[in-house]
Amino acid sequence: MFRKCGIRGTGVDTIAESAGTNKMTLYRHFQSKDALIVACLEDAARDAEELWRTVEASAPGEPRRQLDTWIRLVEAGLQHDRGCEFSNAAVELPEACSVVRDTIASFKRTQRERLAGICRQAGIREADRLADTLGLMVEGARVSRQASGDEGPSSRFADCARMAIDHFALQGSPGLAKAPAENQPAE
Repeated sequence: MFRKCGIRGTGVDTIAESAGTNKMTLYRHFQSKDALIVACLEDAARDAEELWRTVEASAPGEPRRQLDTWIRLVEAGLQHDRGCEFSNAAVELPEACSVVRDTIASFKRTQRERLAGICRQAGIREADRLADTLGLMVEGARVSRQASGDEGPSSRFADCARMAIDHFALQGSPGLAKAPAENQPAE
């Protein structure tokens, strides 16, 4: 419901009714709407963890191929109507309680570190800058898709991300090979 209607647009009464219960029972399980928001964000974090397991399993020991898998998975994820639950919560609830804000910040930090780690493994000297660049591209692509639809700038996310990776890989790292394009054999 939060994804479809937004957090502010979804009241506790509506949540309880949709769950086939009442507010009193809902509050026995979640002491506040903020606690319910955190539980939903934690559920989304588990989904993100599955994405990272898929990335790592896609090409063990081949971080450039893992980056390509990450791009494909992000691109597929851009098809969601409302974008990232964490980014949406941060924008929708700028005055949220510290538990909600800390949950959002911790998730975003973890995602950035996972991405930077793969970039480091790929031998990219400025791995943190590349992770920041890719992170900003993802956030921009999500917003662009909501504003401009499938045919807008978000449709170029994969090409832009690959160009950024290639650029950073070549900066001070002349020996790094480009990852083979999808469905192309390694050289």
